[in-house]
Amino acid sequence: MNYSEEKVIKAFQIYAKLARTAVTDQEAVQLYRADDDIRSLLDLYAKEVDAVIVNTSEHLYLIPETKLSVFHVSNDWIKRHYLRSGATNGDIYLLYFATIILFGTFYNSYQSGRPTRDFLRVEEWMHQIQERIEQLQALDEEVLKQKESEFSYNWRQIVDKWVDMNDIKESVKRQTGNTISRYSFLDTVKRFLLDQDLVMDQGNEEIALTEKAKTIIQRYFMEVEYNKGIFTFIYEMEGEKTDASD
Repeated sequence: MNYSEEKVIKAFQIYAKLARTAVTDQEAVQLYRADDDIRSLLDLYAKEVDAVIVNTSEHLYLIPETKLSVFHVSNDWIKRHYLRSGATNGDIYLLYFATIILFGTFYNSYQSGRPTRDFLRVEEWMHQIQERIEQLQALDEEVLKQKESEFSYNWRQIVDKWVDMNDIKESVKRQTGNTISRYSFLDTVKRFLLDQDLVMDQGNEEIALTEKAKTIIQRYFMEVEYNKGIFTFIYEMEGEKTDASD
């Protein structure tokens, strides 16, 4: 396909801003939606760096699609910028797990079309995580090993990390310096998500999803191709719990 020089330059200007800041203004959104050539060029530029363009009503975002992307946020980077000294992959797994639970709590079922709530209180977020941890603990050891192999997630490390952050024993553990409380860990996860423009802090311990988060969740987290079935697994655990209580 042949593109005019003007459109190639304009598309590259938008891409250059995305590469620097990962977000653009509303004018870029309007061009992306209205001009097929600019949209095609931007999608092509993003594909070349293993990323995708996500558009909301107000912004364009450049989102890494694979670990090969230069825009991918590595585990080591998260450890250095957000987690305590000596953090392990278990802390990273728990951060991802807490994020998935947060996202899932805004939707009433797997592959929901839109959020079914406006905000989530931190206390309820913690309660939702605790429920899923207890469901993981109730699984047979062989089933858990199978799920670890299937999802490449160390579920046992997630359970152990969460259980070790027992808020009831927080004062004792603060003295040993071996761990942090669940509340302070979720505050760290929230700070990471705020910095990535995925949640908004509404005050009064309430968190809301951004338009960026809603778009990414709908486009990727709800697609088995991208979430590797993890959402399905978590919702299945919730469904089995409901069935058992009937």
